[in-house]
Amino acid sequence: MRILVVEDHEEVLNSIVELLLPDFTVDKAVEGEEGFFMAMQNIYDVIVLDVMLPEKNGFEIVTDLRSEGIHTPVLFLTAKDSLEDRVEGLNLGADDYLVKPFQGPELLARIYALLRRSGNLTIDSSLKYDGILLRGKEHPVEVNNETIHLTIKQYELLEYLIQNQGKILMKEQIFDRVWGFDSDTTVAIVEVYVHQIRKKLEPFNYGAAIKTVRGIGYIMKED
Repeated sequence: MRILVVEDHEEVLNSIVELLLPDFTVDKAVEGEEGFFMAMQNIYDVIVLDVMLPEKNGFEIVTDLRSEGIHTPVLFLTAKDSLEDRVEGLNLGADDYLVKPFQGPELLARIYALLRRSGNLTIDSSLKYDGILLRGKEHPVEVNNETIHLTIKQYELLEYLIQNQGKILMKEQIFDRVWGFDSDTTVAIVEVYVHQIRKKLEPFNYGAAIKTVRGIGYIMKED
């Protein structure tokens, strides 16, 4: 799962990234415009967003994201503790609000709560598509109660498809999500990995569940 952290205080930013890295893939930005551009790719499961940012503040980012139809869960971080500020952020479309200074375990708990609320996690932090069960990158994937082994990138691609089952995902969107903006490979790698995953799912009759949308990308759905 991929999280975007937008925070202009370097020490706070690095501490959040260090906290999240054992469980998530993390991208970071220190300026509002940069964070907004990254969030617009719609590849994140949660956005952790400071309110007071240079160039474009957190309230403006959320307002513009929601107006563009991007509903990624947003957790605001702020030094402001007034009721008016919390209400304003939530009314603009934020999903939660955490006041600085905060404790790491609380931030993690709130992120996991947002993931469960958005449907990206079950109560036991697993993902399921019919007989396919994902329980985290540190665990093998189970298909019809049998174990299959995926590489990290294969896992992340399958995870993203299952999280968005029934939705068309563009190749570029998948590439940015799984390989990241700074990857030295190309978007063509997506086709290669989809083929690999299909081959591993075919013995269980799930290979056809990942369907090609010609000229656009892929969708995971039943016939």
